[in-house]
Amino acid sequence: MDFRAVERAIMERGVEWDFEPTLDRIAALVDLLGSPQRAYPVIHIAGTNGKTSTARLTEALLKERNLRVGRFTSPHLVSMRERITIDGEPLSEERFAEVYEEIAPYVELVDTQGRRIQFFELLTAMAFAAFADTPIDVAVVEAGMGGSWDATNVADGTVAVITPISLDHTDRLGPDIPSIANEKAGIIKAGSTTVLAQQQLPAAEVLMRRAADEGAVVAREGLEFGVLSREVALGGQLLTLRGLKGVYDEVFLPLYGTHQASNAVCALAAVEALTGGDDPLDVELVRQAFAQVTSPGRLEVVRRNPTVVVDAAHNPGGMEAALESLQEAFGFEKVIAVVGVMADKDVDGLLELLEPMVDEIVVTRNSSPRSLSPDELAALAVPLFGEDRVHVVERLDEAIDEAIGMADAEGEFSGTGVLITGSVVTAGDARHLLKAEGA
Repeated sequence: MDFRAVERAIMERGVEWDFEPTLDRIAALVDLLGSPQRAYPVIHIAGTNGKTSTARLTEALLKERNLRVGRFTSPHLVSMRERITIDGEPLSEERFAEVYEEIAPYVELVDTQGRRIQFFELLTAMAFAAFADTPIDVAVVEAGMGGSWDATNVADGTVAVITPISLDHTDRLGPDIPSIANEKAGIIKAGSTTVLAQQQLPAAEVLMRRAADEGAVVAREGLEFGVLSREVALGGQLLTLRGLKGVYDEVFLPLYGTHQASNAVCALAAVEALTGGDDPLDVELVRQAFAQVTSPGRLEVVRRNPTVVVDAAHNPGGMEAALESLQEAFGFEKVIAVVGVMADKDVDGLLELLEPMVDEIVVTRNSSPRSLSPDELAALAVPLFGEDRVHVVERLDEAIDEAIGMADAEGEFSGTGVLITGSVVTAGDARHLLKAEGA
């Protein structure tokens, strides 16, 4: 099979946001595969926002220590291959197809037992198998949704990282912060080290209780480790970080915002916890690793003159962080937003955050069948923004062109920027259309 055929076969198994919450299917599959997820130590990352960036930052530190690293993240921006990387590179189309074909007979066996393997479960199993076959030294694994019932939770993380928890996927994870935190706390395993980003109190209480029940060692941002200082720098920020074992100064991070500084120090604490012992990491190693980090679709500049920034924010927590960072790092005099969102998201919450920050909003759709139609999005936006500020464009490519045209009309020195946001799919589509690096 070629890559496109494999891609179609995987997509025929459904969609990752529609699943039956059980580990029975994936557990049966990895058992048949010889439990590849136990062939290497795992840093397991859950949370609402910041998971993929934290995974990339963790991977960068481990690679700089000359370790072979497998990374599994979701969702993808452009290609399904992005989800499974080894040493920072996605599997080639040929290797992706090979891994699928290697595990396909075992997938079919589980299917015949009346437990049809679902989309995300199949990709998870492929990642674990690819990592074991390479072989890798460490796996950095991002939970897809939740924690307890997430397919990735057949792995027992030596280190569990919980990024900030806020409301998202409430139909699946629960209606409030404690419920969601309880689901995500499922990745905390007995005897592990748990690295907690700063959390809302209701989430922190649930996570600490789970860690105590499991006998896990807890490291909390703001207490055992944290960001000591940060200042905006050209192309990112300059940080002083206090890890679990030492202080790391003059660390340049080419990512924007306080949330990315938090992601960086959580990644640092996770790697320190994994290495054991009392000695800190080499500060030059930390500087070199973080200086090379990229996080596509996260306040990513994809064009200049006018400046066009893409961000995958799709829930109020993510949008609030993105907008604060946009204001801090870019200081636009005027912002034109291109927005495409999923129908099942907190659209009103996203629009309420955008309204005071953007001057004009171009509402559109992305390539997903779950995308809210431009007319429906406009109906929600107009009462907040007023008719004069809302522009309805059916296609994303034309919406981007319109926003860039509006920015150009303001003049080169007007300080006008374009923000494309609202969904991971919107960000991925925009990167593809604007031919961003790696798209």
